[in-house]
Amino acid sequence: MQPVARVVCKRRAPDAALFIGSGKADEIKMLALEHGASEILFDQSLSPAQQRNLERTLELPVNDRTLLILEIFGQRARSHEGKLQVELARLQYLSTRLVRRWSHLERQTGGAGVRGGPGEKQIELDKRMIGESIKRTKERLVKVKKQRQTQRRQRERRNAFTVSLVGYTNAGKSTLFNALVKARAYAADQLFATLDTTTRQMYLGDAARSVSLSDTVGFIRDLPHGLIDAFAATLQEAADADLLLHVVDGANPEHLQQIEQVQRVLAEIGAADVPQILVFNKLDALEKSRWPLQLSDSFEIKDAFSDTGARVDRVFVSAKTGEGLPLLRQLLAQHASRLRVEDTPRINEAVA
Repeated sequence: MQPVARVVCKRRAPDAALFIGSGKADEIKMLALEHGASEILFDQSLSPAQQRNLERTLELPVNDRTLLILEIFGQRARSHEGKLQVELARLQYLSTRLVRRWSHLERQTGGAGVRGGPGEKQIELDKRMIGESIKRTKERLVKVKKQRQTQRRQRERRNAFTVSLVGYTNAGKSTLFNALVKARAYAADQLFATLDTTTRQMYLGDAARSVSLSDTVGFIRDLPHGLIDAFAATLQEAADADLLLHVVDGANPEHLQQIEQVQRVLAEIGAADVPQILVFNKLDALEKSRWPLQLSDSFEIKDAFSDTGARVDRVFVSAKTGEGLPLLRQLLAQHASRLRVEDTPRINEAVA
């Protein structure tokens, strides 16, 4: 689909019935007629009632941000686990929006001895079918989660140092992952190119050890909670990691807001306290005059829900050209060596 017009509405609070005011709804309806629009898309999550009321008022299909993200996720999912996660989120989204799908059928009219009409029956059938599908999908995801936990325990037994790539969607995580471990993970200039966690071993000569590097799903502002729940198994990789490589699109003028959004999601999945290295990627997309004086320094990351902050290591790289990658490897080796020293007494105690 191609956008034909954009409307911005500023309100103190969303309208309970239409999300926007009735006057703004009329304005959108006239604009849609003028441009020949076939659908209205809201960049926020709408309640089922708001979506139904808007469709009646605008006389066009109305969808929201959550459905758009689900559609993109559905196109990107490749593995069995990724498809299950997208399917679960989609079913949970649709389960609250069944009423509007059967408005053309007769509904129960009430009165003594009157049974429900075809619409009522169809809704009940769909509710039961979707409920059963959600149950089956959750059961399959539980099995996948158990497999991931088994793999995680095996890495812990080997005293493996685990590193997870996190960051805003389209920051270049998969390209960086491929550059570091010489992998061929799918990478593209698009939202949510990666939905499935990929893990590879990477040898760090300076630390004289191998580490496990995982590429994870990208974050985005206002990520629907249903998607966070559905992708819990994938996001758990970040929460259980020893170190996070927080990849930032350094060429994006809104990179500070994106860092803030990623920190918020990390806090929601219980990964806020995991040590981080901030990787400012896409150095090649910046003019030479805007390059930093040094490729490695420190940066203060603010806590997502308070005014406190912490300084973390920062390195500027270009995953595309390889600029700054040797510095990043050195930082990784320092963190891996530091953890080995801290863990030695605990390992000795376990042996004793």
